[in-house]
Amino acid sequence: MATVVYDKATRTYPGADRPAVKELDLDIADGEFLVLVGPSGCGKSTALRMLAGLEDINSGSVWIGERDVTNVAAKDRDIAMVFQNYALYPHMTVADNMGFALKIASVEKAEREQRVLKAAEMLGIQEFLDRKPKALSGGQRQRVAMGRAIVRNPKVFLMDEPLSNLDAKLRVEVRSQISSLVRRLGVTTVYVTHDQTEALTMGDRIAVLKDGVLQQIGIPRDLYMAPQNLFVAGFIGSPAMNLLPGTVVDGGVQFGKSVAAVERSALNGAAGAVTVGVRPEDVVVGPVDVDKTAMIVDLVEDLGSDGYLHGHIEIDGIRHDTVARVLGGTSARIGDQVSFAAKPFRAHVFDAGSGERLNAAIAV
Repeated sequence: MATVVYDKATRTYPGADRPAVKELDLDIADGEFLVLVGPSGCGKSTALRMLAGLEDINSGSVWIGERDVTNVAAKDRDIAMVFQNYALYPHMTVADNMGFALKIASVEKAEREQRVLKAAEMLGIQEFLDRKPKALSGGQRQRVAMGRAIVRNPKVFLMDEPLSNLDAKLRVEVRSQISSLVRRLGVTTVYVTHDQTEALTMGDRIAVLKDGVLQQIGIPRDLYMAPQNLFVAGFIGSPAMNLLPGTVVDGGVQFGKSVAAVERSALNGAAGAVTVGVRPEDVVVGPVDVDKTAMIVDLVEDLGSDGYLHGHIEIDGIRHDTVARVLGGTSARIGDQVSFAAKPFRAHVFDAGSGERLNAAIAV
């Protein structure tokens, strides 16, 4: 097992006008499950490949344990990688696929077979050891790919969107299997995904990237309840946070006609224009009220126990799309008007210029 450190690690591709990853600083604890998350092109896979030794580092360094591996060949870094496309040899059995790296490393056959069997039992695929990959389902192939990584007893697991090829139901199942397995093994893991639901449910901590720059790192709850800027606020959470232009007023912040109660002392002396963020579950909808902003309902999603009203509001003549979480069986219909307000002290407030957070974390 080992810690992982990115020390101002930068990667710029030839001909690019900006770095794919810029001065990345990350300290990952021994045995920690860290998720790198962000939209396509944000640099998360490049950061993972820098750690794996598959991408050159133009400046800065990467450490595994007490060892600077910046210029160490990939094969000598003692890492195991799980890819999104499984990368299994179609002509080999499951057992041969899982044990291939050990065979190349000249591990004795008896020990190789023992390690393969142990990993297969952990993953529940021991009955498939004599099968070829084409005879397996997508979820089973992914577990074989995991097994191939486990048998190597690496210092670090690297996982590059390993669930992206699975259907929605299977993704949830394998997600929980990977989480429990990695924690049982206690191996330091860096996991890349664009799916923020995966990030929130799997990681000990989450690092959010945008345009190659680290935006925020913290435990899932902190990123959800206290996003440090507008990008993190809009990216973490599904459906996304409502982000609306507002103004600091007595008693809180105003967006449209609605006023969200906010502790003025928490706004760091801010005055004038701000951006107000309201999570869908913190929206209060009701009958149209002259003292509240009106939302026109564009779509109703009834999910059984709860649902979502998708709509829009107008502030200063500009349309803003909005979403509110409601109880299942709502009576609202497309075209209805409802009031749109925020629960007291549940609004997030950001600087209108820099996009940086102004108020403190929302209490759980």
